Amino acid sequence: MVVDTSRSPHACLRPVPLTAVTLADGFWTPRRRVNREDTLPSQYRLLEETGRVDNFRRAAGKVDVPFQGRYYNDSDVYKWLEAVAWTLATDADPALARMADTVIAEIAAAQQPDGYLNTYFTHERAAERWTNLRDMHELYCAGHLIQAAVAHHRATGDDRLLHIVRRLADHICDRFGPQEEGKRAGTGGHPEIEMALVELARETGEPRYCRQAQFFLDMRGRGLIGGSAYHQDHKPFRELERMVGHAVRAVYLNAGAADLYAETGEAALRDALDCLWRNMTARQMYINGSIGSRYEGEAFGRDYELPNERAYAETCAAIGSAMWNWRMLQITGDARYTDVLETTLYNAVLCGVSLDGRAYFYQNPLADDGTHRRQPWFGCACCPPNIARLLASLPGYFYSLSDAGLWVHLYAQGAARISLLNGPTIGLTQHTRYPWDGEIAIEIEGEGTFSLWLRIPAWCEEGAVLEVSGEPFASVLTPGSYAEVRRAWRPGDVVRLNLPMPVRRVECHPYVAENAGRVALMRGPILYCVEEADNPGLDLRDVLLPADADFTVAFRPDLLGGVVVLRGQAEAIPPDAIWADRLYRTAVPCSEKQRGRLMEVTAIPYYAWANRAPGPMRVWLRTTSLVSNTLVSNTPLPR
Repeated sequence: MVVDTSRSPHACLRPVPLTAVTLADGFWTPRRRVNREDTLPSQYRLLEETGRVDNFRRAAGKVDVPFQGRYYNDSDVYKWLEAVAWTLATDADPALARMADTVIAEIAAAQQPDGYLNTYFTHERAAERWTNLRDMHELYCAGHLIQAAVAHHRATGDDRLLHIVRRLADHICDRFGPQEEGKRAGTGGHPEIEMALVELARETGEPRYCRQAQFFLDMRGRGLIGGSAYHQDHKPFRELERMVGHAVRAVYLNAGAADLYAETGEAALRDALDCLWRNMTARQMYINGSIGSRYEGEAFGRDYELPNERAYAETCAAIGSAMWNWRMLQITGDARYTDVLETTLYNAVLCGVSLDGRAYFYQNPLADDGTHRRQPWFGCACCPPNIARLLASLPGYFYSLSDAGLWVHLYAQGAARISLLNGPTIGLTQHTRYPWDGEIAIEIEGEGTFSLWLRIPAWCEEGAVLEVSGEPFASVLTPGSYAEVRRAWRPGDVVRLNLPMPVRRVECHPYVAENAGRVALMRGPILYCVEEADNPGLDLRDVLLPADADFTVAFRPDLLGGVVVLRGQAEAIPPDAIWADRLYRTAVPCSEKQRGRLMEVTAIPYYAWANRAPGPMRVWLRTTSLVSNTLVSNTPLPR
């Protein structure tokens, strides 16, 4: 969800509305077109076929059928509705608008006279409402409905859904709060309501919703919902030091706490958020930005516990991480959050959906034997509509405003028309083939004196080059920071940024035992993998990259929707004959071990794997030396 911090007193930046940004034909646009033409209509059909929409009709007394599916199925409808809303903000699609109107009408009819709304707890289960906050997801579902309503109101100006959620939020505020006010203490087992209520407060100007979010956060760690780390109830939030428990719950809670910090400026919240972020990114995050290594509890593991083939790495957890990092960026203006956001978007979120937009990953391993495949839907279908809403809201992640000017976070072909804070309205056009090419030209349409902040990604270690209207930029460009260009701008001024993109051999912290002696390949923000489809007849476990291996770079418009592939020489070293029927032997010197045959290995972007015939895949490859992260050759792309 694209947050609105425009009235948040402790936010450093203010997001630019996604309606101001247009992504032209390039890397992201086909994925947004898939989202509109294939993903959202197919998801709506599945919401109908699986009874999720009928649950609302049942609650309204329109149909006499049993409740269908899991008790939190309402949330899938709400996330889909939010995705439709963000899509309508930039693409006025009549068919999608009609689908949304149908669903909104069913939601309205299902709401109870007192404002309560949850289709599972209707009719025969009405007496069970709010009796099990830990497990039954009532507040979680309410949060997703609130976020959908805020998105729909911003996108269309229609307040029908906003009126519904205000009645629901008022119902919640009237029932939960300090016991001395005659209310009930408690909090939800699955965080979500916190960030939703803050965003509703921003949209409506009603401060009680923000106070309610604060109450729910403050109730954690008191044992009111069992006291387990799985439910983020083991400690008060301000005492948390490391990421534990259910990964999605953890990052959703952190996103809500970041929203509250933006409103209150409470130092203890910021301290906890900083500590948790450092723990996650330095000890518990996969190279692609995925989080949550354990199948058991869909949870974080111990520090440095990052298995590859058994990685859980839920798509929703990556989405939650992106949401949290976006909020931290708005709070601080610090590029380290943008770097993690970008890595996560390209390599941990995008892999969760197939290239045709109709199948999804729940788990995202970094190695596979060919059996893990995307599915069109799940019994627990949280990930498909979650991906849809994030991709639909993507234009809102590109730019932010501050009092002094405009911040450019992400790069893609496209245009924007932005009203600066206390300044003029300017047009801005990006010309680039990013992420396949690091050359970016930004043309300014308008005039005035203001700053333009351009992100220099942390991966750009080879030396970025910046020039403004033909003149070299004098200041040092530091990877992992923003370069400020302040001047009196004139129409037609052009900023040119060149971010060199050599292929990088990335090694892992030595405590991640599974990756010892291995490297992963990255180019720009994109993580690569080897897949059997490109390397037929090769057992990927046998691949050994020489320390001095060179890779060529080639754009393949005919492959996987258009990707850059890497090709390089490697050795294929299968186990020698002595290992037949043996699992162990006395170690022998390296000089006595079998040498392999040289062959060409092809690597593709990790996000695109499993879109062809089933076969093994690996991200981390054995190598002969890890003396340094050798930067290998960068062959220019054909123009």
